[in-house]
Amino acid sequence: MTEITVVFIAGMSGAGRSAAADVFEDEGWYVADNVPVTLIGKLVELARTGGDETSRLAMVVRSADQNFSAELAALRADLDAAGISVWQVFLDASDETLVRRFEQVRRRHPLQTDDTLIEAIGRERDYLAGVKEESDLVIDTSSLPVTKLRETLTNAAQDTAQQASLSVSIQSFGFKYGLPIDSDLVTDVRFLPNPYWIPELRDHDGTEAPVRDYVLGREGADEFARLYVDIIRLVADGYLREGKRYMSVGIGCTGGKHRSVAMAEELARRLAQAQEDGDGPTFEIRVMHRDLGRE
Repeated sequence: MTEITVVFIAGMSGAGRSAAADVFEDEGWYVADNVPVTLIGKLVELARTGGDETSRLAMVVRSADQNFSAELAALRADLDAAGISVWQVFLDASDETLVRRFEQVRRRHPLQTDDTLIEAIGRERDYLAGVKEESDLVIDTSSLPVTKLRETLTNAAQDTAQQASLSVSIQSFGFKYGLPIDSDLVTDVRFLPNPYWIPELRDHDGTEAPVRDYVLGREGADEFARLYVDIIRLVADGYLREGKRYMSVGIGCTGGKHRSVAMAEELARRLAQAQEDGDGPTFEIRVMHRDLGRE
């Protein structure tokens, strides 16, 4: 039988499950949409005998059933027991964002009956709480540009295909644009002086040497970076023991342009250096800057 990898694409209606499926399809995965949980096991078994063209299977799972979380968890356990590699991604967005998206496309929410749209969204969120909790990767698409969403999912698709043990994503962000709810760890570097108030630095960002040197040269920056790298490595080690494959770290400042960007780059550099030195767990490291380029 063919050794296969299965990815479940779950999430809130309107959060981007179809867009996620398109990314996996572009990466060469066989994609199936809206397959009932009761039939997924049979589809996976057929894929195991289908040859290399079905060795990577991504399935969009949707349900309006309040038992969906338990059913999907039981299915994952059965597939794990059968020796099939299973991975799960969850697409989420704020209630306000979901309401706006449904209003823009003039579509009815799949759980909406005689109640309001916001009530239907709340009911779906309750139904999917367990699915989100058990997912390997949660992506908040509320304020994520399409290019960044595709980048995140493309990396995830490639890592999963390669059976990477753990991928650590370090993401800078601006607090004024909202917290990244998909981060496992979130920290605040607004304790450092803001380069925005330095006229010659204002129009530059944390990827550029003048801003980077200014931020990392402030009192407390070096100690913070050293201690936070230790925290990331400690948590990553635990994730590896638990069999998790994805970890997201959010580094925030006011606008997501100067301090958080410089610190995210520095943390990634130190983590990579520690791995080169053979010190601690090994994992894939990626850096993203969610709000870089926004006004």
